[in-house]
Amino acid sequence: MTTPRLNSEKILKALHAAYCHEATRDELLKMAATKLHAVGSPYTGVYMYMLHDNMLKLEAFEGRPTDHQEIPVGVGLCGRAVAEKRDLNVADVKADDQYLACSIETRSELIVLIRRGDLILGQIDIDSDEIDGFDEAEQAAVQRVADGLASLL
Repeated sequence: MTTPRLNSEKILKALHAAYCHEATRDELLKMAATKLHAVGSPYTGVYMYMLHDNMLKLEAFEGRPTDHQEIPVGVGLCGRAVAEKRDLNVADVKADDQYLACSIETRSELIVLIRRGDLILGQIDIDSDEIDGFDEAEQAAVQRVADGLASLL
């Protein structure tokens, strides 16, 4: 496995420190999105969707804006990840019929669920302008951030 570009421990320390200083849920989500995006390529856009009943709602993002403020469970790749209760690492979004385009430049997408046990709280959705932008090491690093967020939210 390669070394991830993302330093998840550094992000988790910052999130934990903010939580200890009484950062709000919205502030924690925004901080996570900002720090993930700051890694640079392949992190073109980072979107924090939180689950409300059967709807994913965009609560924080960094990078390109998206028209997708709400996504029903089961719709698009983000909705599919929740419906199937699993992370998705899509190497080429243009080859997937369920992809809801945020940008014509996006080529790959990583969706990592934020969960507490079996309870899905939301997801970290990351777009990349590179085909196959996220390898297993990168996905594992994002998963550590998602797990840390789950314990703080």
